[in-house]
Amino acid sequence: MALRVTCIAALTVVLAACSTTIARVEGADHKRPDPKTQMAALERRIYEVIEQERTTIDPKLKPLALDSELTGVARARSADMAAKHYVAHKAPDGETAATLIMARDASFQGLLAENIAAQHYAKKDGIDVDALAKRFVDTWLASKTQRENLASPDYNHIGVGAGVDSDTVYVMLLFSTDLGLKPPAHAYPHAAPAAAAPSDK
Repeated sequence: MALRVTCIAALTVVLAACSTTIARVEGADHKRPDPKTQMAALERRIYEVIEQERTTIDPKLKPLALDSELTGVARARSADMAAKHYVAHKAPDGETAATLIMARDASFQGLLAENIAAQHYAKKDGIDVDALAKRFVDTWLASKTQRENLASPDYNHIGVGAGVDSDTVYVMLLFSTDLGLKPPAHAYPHAAPAAAAPSDK
């Protein structure tokens, strides 16, 4: 009897240990990254997919330079959309990408166009960067105006900014060209024009 009790007790301990181990593994499998930490990777992947699509549309198109100034403004606008839960080229307070860029360099002369989109994601599944980047680019390609912006030979710089709330990712693309004009020494290298080229949502 003593031996039997000892064996049962030992088996109980082993089973308990197994249950604890399984729980830890399952918990690790379901732990998802904070979506906010994935936005930089999403921006980069969107840029890469856009370059691939531009080459497919027209192999003669020159690569777009990823511009840190444009990306900063695109991030600010996407973050605002995420914080206030809207999708529009103009913020509720009237702020636009163009006004933000002009605030940085009012002397810039060039062209600016923008594409925006929002995509929902399931919190339980998290964000698949590759799949979501493709969804965003496919959305822009399906819009005549936004496809024209994406594939235009007139632009030579791009900024990509992403923002996220509890279940939606917002992305803005900014395309620009400086028209070959040399900016003043004090100016930002790639700021923006006074008015943005029209683009549908």
